Amino acid sequence: MRGQVSSTSNLRTLEAALDRVHEGDSVELLRQLPEASVDLVFADPPYNLQLAGDLHRPDQSRVDGVEDAWDKFEDFAAYDRFTRDWLGAARRVLKPSGSLWVIGSYHNIFRVGAALQDLGFWILNDIVWRKSNPMPNFRGRRFTNAHETLIWAARDASAKRYTFNYEALKLANDDLQMRSDWVLPLCTGAERLKDDDGRKAHPTQKPEALLHRVLVTASKPGDVVLDPFFGTGTTGAVAKRLGRHFIGLERDPTYADLARKRIAAVDPAPSDAIVVTQSKREAPRVPFGTLVERGLIPAGTLLSDPRKRYIAKVRADGSLITGEAKGSIHSLAAHVQGLPACNGWTFWHKEEGGKLVPIDMFRQQVRGEVH
Repeated sequence: MRGQVSSTSNLRTLEAALDRVHEGDSVELLRQLPEASVDLVFADPPYNLQLAGDLHRPDQSRVDGVEDAWDKFEDFAAYDRFTRDWLGAARRVLKPSGSLWVIGSYHNIFRVGAALQDLGFWILNDIVWRKSNPMPNFRGRRFTNAHETLIWAARDASAKRYTFNYEALKLANDDLQMRSDWVLPLCTGAERLKDDDGRKAHPTQKPEALLHRVLVTASKPGDVVLDPFFGTGTTGAVAKRLGRHFIGLERDPTYADLARKRIAAVDPAPSDAIVVTQSKREAPRVPFGTLVERGLIPAGTLLSDPRKRYIAKVRADGSLITGEAKGSIHSLAAHVQGLPACNGWTFWHKEEGGKLVPIDMFRQQVRGEVH
């Protein structure tokens, strides 16, 4: 993966677009990209916060909020037009197997969700990012706004091959299914970029932990990740670290320059550290007969269930036999138990070093070699 992050206006070829921050209007730049060229879109668009007046803490100090022109729209209709424009342009560049993530607050996420569906996207999940360190509600007139919402959507309803690294997420979550509520802190400390006066360089900088989880969820090493509202480059920094390519679109030259410097300082993780654990359905198919042919479980080996209630002998063609019954590892496992079906890979065990181990261990050994 290249480390170059220079500005360029040439987006006509994917090679020219990769691993660079491109300055300009996101919709115009999106329209220059090749069709169906991107694996993942992560978008953090303006929230249209509709702020009226300054916000102060109880000690009367002023809260450093979002006051930039890029977050201001004339009315909801203008914001809706803007949303449909960038979503439509993003959908064009997504591969059929690609997916889109968009994050927002209660100010905008419902309008964005409706636009997504109207344009043909298929919503897969909404994710609640619950902030472990939210800003208090200083006026005491509403609940503390402690979460933001992410929408994850496939390009259309017929998309079946979008990336979802289920097994990797389960491993990251201590062997429990990853839930749709994520508890992560706001961007603070050394990660928060500051300007020369020590103020926040960007008012809504997202934490790298959030992007890490999104990219591990829905992309693979070598994939192309597009961020049409690049800001100070969180998406690019995480993409580079995880061995993904990025395309950053940003209209503000100051933010773009900060993003380039930030990403240039990122060291990519070693290639063997960014491999994503495959789901079982994506793993290479390894028939039981392959283990017999390779001598990992030779013909004549005796297999048993974990409690040694049932014993079966392996035959040269990869079938098993016990008494008068014979069949595949699955059908014979079901037969001896009187069940309609059974997973033979986890039912049958082979003795190794005085211990019984499931035959699936040998299948995983072969899969590792193939991978």
